[in-house]
Amino acid sequence: MLVFADYHMHTPLCGHAIGEPEEYVKQAVKMGLKEIGFSDHAPMVHKPMPGITMTMDELPKYNAMIEDVRKRLSGSINIKIALESDFLPGYEAKTKAIINSYPYDYIIGSVHFIDDWAFDDPSTREYWKVHDVNEVYRKYYALLRKSAQTGFFQIIGHCDLPKKFGARPTIDLTDEINATAKVFKETGVAVEINTAGLRKPVAEMYPAPGCLKIYREAGVPLTFGSDAHDPRDVGRDFDKALDLAQSVGYKEYLVFKQKKIEKRIKI
Repeated sequence: MLVFADYHMHTPLCGHAIGEPEEYVKQAVKMGLKEIGFSDHAPMVHKPMPGITMTMDELPKYNAMIEDVRKRLSGSINIKIALESDFLPGYEAKTKAIINSYPYDYIIGSVHFIDDWAFDDPSTREYWKVHDVNEVYRKYYALLRKSAQTGFFQIIGHCDLPKKFGARPTIDLTDEINATAKVFKETGVAVEINTAGLRKPVAEMYPAPGCLKIYREAGVPLTFGSDAHDPRDVGRDFDKALDLAQSVGYKEYLVFKQKKIEKRIKI
């Protein structure tokens, strides 16, 4: 395996993951990884969402939990501490306060909401029937661009997430993706190949090959993440992720430390 870093995994504090951090670490070692990053869901800034993210009161517990496992197990693997933080327009100050409250190694910026609709939540899947799919994608890409322009994030997570349940645009959105790639390049964010899509109804990694090729051609850097919510998924399908990266021309990926690029690793 030429991909040695899994930068997207969760803990039970988010309310929808299982397994303790130590189990994730041990699975990573078993998979031959050299570095992992815990990036659990940051507290939601617009309203409490139990079962979706940790609470503000739990954030110090999360930080301490990952620091503990890092102290105990860092001899076997390099362990980074990070967050996955939602971008919600109008709540930038609260978001900034959270991500700057601790010396995180990187922040994954994600868009899970179109207006007040958590479009990837299985409990709201029926709402897709009353939304225009093309308009959802347009709004989604506009939010990705705005999220990158905040400067809050080092990585943009699963950046074609609306396809999760199989909803596909019926129009050509190449211009939207090109515009997004341009902003990503200008702001210096990386995109991730997220293998969790293979475990969802869409059965495809995020982003799709055509999207990823546009990002690569624009010079947007890359990371890898399993988005594991179960220790058994750490590093899962990274062979396929590597094939995808190489198929669109990527030659390297990034690892971060204290929100700066630490290394560029050849693939």
